[in-house]
Amino acid sequence: MRCGPHEKEISGGELATTNNRMELTAAIRALEALARPSKVTIHTDSRYLIDGLRLWLPRWKENGWKTASGKSVKNADLWQALEAAITRHDVSWRWVAGHSGHSENDRADALARAAIRNGLKAD
Repeated sequence: MRCGPHEKEISGGELATTNNRMELTAAIRALEALARPSKVTIHTDSRYLIDGLRLWLPRWKENGWKTASGKSVKNADLWQALEAAITRHDVSWRWVAGHSGHSENDRADALARAAIRNGLKAD
């Protein structure tokens, strides 16, 4: 996280999870870490996160958290938590290609790998 000259890194993980759950959790934790309502730009390499917010979330809510095929939305708990976290802030989303030399994306990957090596303890 960066605001002017200030930077803060947070990381962590869960056992028996998925990449998609961790992508959602990362965005939620970053927004929850902000002490006051802020204008925020979140950079992510997750199409799941971007497409979920921009394309799927409104329909899921209209359909009672069911997909177009009538199945329960995967990770609905996290989508709902993310939506709640967003309401405090003015958030814009930017997609970046993963593993493409984007320095902040590379750092996020390194933090994720370190969390795995260190037993998934939150920093």
